[in-house]
Amino acid sequence: MGYGNIKFEEGSVFLVTGGAGFIGSNLCEALLNMGYKVRCLDDLSTGKKENADIFMDNPDYTFIKGDIKELDVCVKACENVDYILHQAAWGSVPRSIEEPLFYCANNIQGTLNMLEAAHRNKVKKFVYASSSSVYGDEPNLPKKEGTEGNLLSPYALTKRCDEEWAKLYTRLYGLDTYGLRYFNVFGRRQNPDGAYAAVIPKFIRQLMNDERPVINGDGRQSRDFTYIENVIEANLKACAASHDAAGEVFNIAYGGRENLVDIYYMLTKALGKDIEPNFGPERAGDIKHSNADISKAEKMLGYEPEYDFERGLNEAIAWYKENL
Repeated sequence: MGYGNIKFEEGSVFLVTGGAGFIGSNLCEALLNMGYKVRCLDDLSTGKKENADIFMDNPDYTFIKGDIKELDVCVKACENVDYILHQAAWGSVPRSIEEPLFYCANNIQGTLNMLEAAHRNKVKKFVYASSSSVYGDEPNLPKKEGTEGNLLSPYALTKRCDEEWAKLYTRLYGLDTYGLRYFNVFGRRQNPDGAYAAVIPKFIRQLMNDERPVINGDGRQSRDFTYIENVIEANLKACAASHDAAGEVFNIAYGGRENLVDIYYMLTKALGKDIEPNFGPERAGDIKHSNADISKAEKMLGYEPEYDFERGLNEAIAWYKENL
């Protein structure tokens, strides 16, 4: 594991917001396995209760059902917390285009509430989830921090606002914040259901059910798909990072690039299916190509992702075969 040698003070308390979600529950699991105390704050609007239930027998785990849009809930959840891993947000570019007001309230005001709560409680480190969507229509590859284009969705705007608020809390209030721009994270416990489900688990489920998946556009759009273990490593290394890296944002990816249609045929082969996809219209607000320059995270956080796409995909397929 890329984070197996990371150590924090004995008895350290971590708060994971959105801890019943895909990324959040994996962070909770890793921290509990390392022997730390974990609080999960989640309103279960997109997170799943079963992702919290699996840890309920662990005496080091506490579940708090609460909404980050309520400041008093955030302040109370942060009491006596050392590190915050802020993952709570509503994802999905297309859904944000349909519901911009809700995304503003949840993703921007909710994050601001968490920053303020962390500041009031003198939390050591505040690590938060940003997104590759902040690069917008910037055409150059690989994507590099500091070179962003016009934003293409309300979701992207919320993440960009979160970054600016976090930088201000570092500059004005001395709160060590670290923004992680995730690139298409996938892996165990990612939800395959619904209109806004992520593409890899959705394809896996549909193929396992002998259904024909729909690929938006021509399938040649490319993404820097990033396995969950790399994201866990990045969060923990950000918690261990120096104050010199505070207030910064970092691309978190493997640094590869895969076309959707190629992934589709990798999945059909792995699952032993001979099913041709349907091709649908392109999705509004989508970025055509995405690929990360991860050199800043490597240099300032010591980030060394161990899972390339193929290794991560094989692990994800094995998990879904057992759990779907």
